[in-house]
Amino acid sequence: MTAGRSRKAAVACGPAPAPLPGTSGTGHLAPERCLNAGGVEAVPEESDTAPAFVRELIRDDEIILLAIRPSPLFIVLAPATGVLFLMVIALVAAQLAALVPWLPWTETQAYLLGFLLIAGRLGWQTLDWFNRVYLLTDRRILTRSGVLRVRIFETSLRSIQHTVIWRRVRERAFNLGTLGFATSGSDTFETFWQMLRQPVLIHRTVQDAIRRYGRPR
Repeated sequence: MTAGRSRKAAVACGPAPAPLPGTSGTGHLAPERCLNAGGVEAVPEESDTAPAFVRELIRDDEIILLAIRPSPLFIVLAPATGVLFLMVIALVAAQLAALVPWLPWTETQAYLLGFLLIAGRLGWQTLDWFNRVYLLTDRRILTRSGVLRVRIFETSLRSIQHTVIWRRVRERAFNLGTLGFATSGSDTFETFWQMLRQPVLIHRTVQDAIRRYGRPR
């Protein structure tokens, strides 16, 4: 990359020394999608048209390599255990209302309450999904999450010592996976990119960026 980039050029999908996985292989990232893989969306060439949640996280001299969210299936898979529990509770309450007439609720009320609780849980999970963003730049990785209290984790590519892919049963069923990142001096994984589409490709892209930009020159 040339020196002296303007702010607009800082987020452009421009030339790279070698193609990242999923690119066209011509030495340039594809103009319409920096990484043409499922769920790996490019950042628009002009920073003024990039989403606000991306613009507020990057610096003037950074190039965005990945800007992604979890798969939309995150909305239903992440709270699946809790949703199943609410369904069971609603069903039990409805059956009790049918068997014990003196209870202060009816079958309809039990089902309605269960429906509202499940809808509220999925609504909250939708907000959680919308507020999550995972960024890979030529300098850092960032994880933004949270609904009422936004949490931002960031670390330089040079600090990343270990990465791992987890694929739980519910993720394997839909070809999803979670990436974990550990930094130097830490014995735990400090941040996770949850329920990604094509996790192996994204992991390979992160590793390529670490080798290309995160090693001392």
